[in-house]
Amino acid sequence: MVQKYQSPVRVYKHPFELIMAAYERRFPTCPLIPMFVASDTVNEFKSEDGAIHVIERRCKLDIDAPRLLKKIAGVDYVYFVQKNSLNRQDRTLHIEAYNETFSNRVIINEHCCYTVHPDNEDWTCFEQSASLDIKSFFGFESTVEKIAMKQYTSNIKKGKEIIEYYLKQMEEDGITFVPRWTPPVMYKLENSTSHIARPVSPAINIPDTATKEGLNNKEVLNTSSSPSEPTAGTPDDKLDADYIKRYLGDLTPLQESCLIRLRQWLQETHKGKIPKDEHILRFLRARDFNIDKAREILCQSLTWRKQHQVDYILDTWNPPQVLQDYYAGGWHHHDKDGRPLYVLRLGQMDTKGLVRALGEEALLRYVLSINEEGLRRCEENTKVFGRPISSWTCLVDLEGLNMRHLWRPGVKALLRIIEVVEANYPETLGRLLILRAPRVFPVLWTLVSPFIDDNTRKKFLIYAGNDYQGPGGLLDYIDKEIIPDFLSGECMCDVPEGGLVPKSLYRTAEELENEDLKLWTETIYQSASVFKGAPHEIFIQIVDASSVITWDFDVCKGDIVFNIYHSKRVPQPPKKDSLGTHSITSPGGNNVQLIDKVWQLGRDYSMVESPLICKEGESVQGSHVTRWPGFYILQWKFHSMPACATTSLPRVDDVLASLQVSSHKCKVMYYTEVIGSEDFRGSMTSLESSHSGFSQLSAATTSSSQSHSSSMISR
Repeated sequence: MVQKYQSPVRVYKHPFELIMAAYERRFPTCPLIPMFVASDTVNEFKSEDGAIHVIERRCKLDIDAPRLLKKIAGVDYVYFVQKNSLNRQDRTLHIEAYNETFSNRVIINEHCCYTVHPDNEDWTCFEQSASLDIKSFFGFESTVEKIAMKQYTSNIKKGKEIIEYYLKQMEEDGITFVPRWTPPVMYKLENSTSHIARPVSPAINIPDTATKEGLNNKEVLNTSSSPSEPTAGTPDDKLDADYIKRYLGDLTPLQESCLIRLRQWLQETHKGKIPKDEHILRFLRARDFNIDKAREILCQSLTWRKQHQVDYILDTWNPPQVLQDYYAGGWHHHDKDGRPLYVLRLGQMDTKGLVRALGEEALLRYVLSINEEGLRRCEENTKVFGRPISSWTCLVDLEGLNMRHLWRPGVKALLRIIEVVEANYPETLGRLLILRAPRVFPVLWTLVSPFIDDNTRKKFLIYAGNDYQGPGGLLDYIDKEIIPDFLSGECMCDVPEGGLVPKSLYRTAEELENEDLKLWTETIYQSASVFKGAPHEIFIQIVDASSVITWDFDVCKGDIVFNIYHSKRVPQPPKKDSLGTHSITSPGGNNVQLIDKVWQLGRDYSMVESPLICKEGESVQGSHVTRWPGFYILQWKFHSMPACATTSLPRVDDVLASLQVSSHKCKVMYYTEVIGSEDFRGSMTSLESSHSGFSQLSAATTSSSQSHSSSMISR
């Protein structure tokens, strides 16, 4: 398995030239890196004007590995080749390194880059990426991988310290300024008296530099400073190391890398809908920074949020008066760590009455609104306290809990709520304080605990009777001034006292069922299943040419091919019989086929857009400007892996891909809309479907790109 690393952008608040002078002091040896024994220059090139300096070194490393492993490998030292390409004119340094020792067994590649900060030319940015691929190593592949990762992460931590160490050393030597590179006088005179473009330096193979054959100094400078082509480090979507520490906390280098890589993947597949960094980090923490597992549950959660419009719950949903009067819970200041504090007087709550009066769905929606408010309060407290706060504390008072609370439908509702919250709000509970637990509590705990994640259970602190008043109790976590009055504190707690819900507010099962259906079908999106050999199709009738068909869909499972067809013939409506040939009903969504099998492509209908292959987890938005009136058919078809043209045997990649698909079934969630061309501005921000963006979890990002063709697809 290939291990990859991607660093955040690290910023030195010093000019590029000063950083380069400090960097050069690392060679030929560096006392701060004991494993770096020596380095020899094997190749060097300098341009005539001094702008380009390429140096290749062979570095000798003493890896901290068991003596037995070194003896088996037959080496005491490991050699790496490092190539530094410095462009003083563009103020960039690109570093490439690879292993020379055991290169047929282990492949290590590293790329580093120093550039000028895009917003401050007196600051310097640094980025680093690397990959490790161990093919074989005498049966010690796992051991070598652990040693390599340990050594690499320790050196990453030292990287910034080393530069700062040499900067301080230079300051002690009286060096606090290094002038920028300027063309020699001879070249200035030649350029001012000659109108013939001539190269300053011969063309050489330097990765990612702006030096091009046939460009003079002025042309190179203009190319590198063009606003339409930002230099390395300028994109706004890159994470800064200082930002991570300030808003996300202290992460290890590998944890930073996981966050950046998952974030990059989301940017590629969910343009305009990127969750905030702290939310991505929660899912990574919930899966111990396993990117594949975190990506899976995050995509499921994003689809769930979009389908049920959870992002707008605080703005669009008003809790029923019954909840406001009888739900004994509310926000109450913060704990000693700055986390928002939520108080729940569960023992005073009539769970049976609330379920009978409102149903499960209303209770679930109310709990979701509490969690959304918790996310908002975490952001506010992060700004107020000047440190990252990503979770809240919950104080649960169980005084009054009895067998009445173990009513089976009530427990069922509680378990469902826990399941939904665990799946979509991981790592949001920082601490749970359970106070005045009665003798019946172990029964409730036995029912509930299997549905709670192990990491979450570790955050539970349970106090029986008045134990919370003693040492190690409530005062260790909450300031005395804000302990609620009902817990013998001095602070008035503005939380409803609960009590019995009047039976006059109870509703019948039929009324609750209809209300529950209404709550969770308030979505503009539809679900569909796509089977191998059975695509899902919808048709849109266009009366006026130049209308705009827009779509927004998510591929929830499997890979699909998206097609758009035009037909003058009326597609046959699907049969109502679920066993018919045109319509298949499944639990995961409907499947409808409109294109008759006797229709011929090119005669009865025609393709108006090139097929678009969409991978699992991708979110796709696009539009098509219609040229003719008639019927347009949008089709989602199962994507079959192409067979190899030269042999009848399947390819290895095809076999591996097929093993990952449990069945020949895909799921999509889609929304379409037709608008007049005069109202379409070429941006998804003009569509109702753009409201599916994650307003609470997303930064202010949009994917508005004007298309010059008749269709626009953004992924």
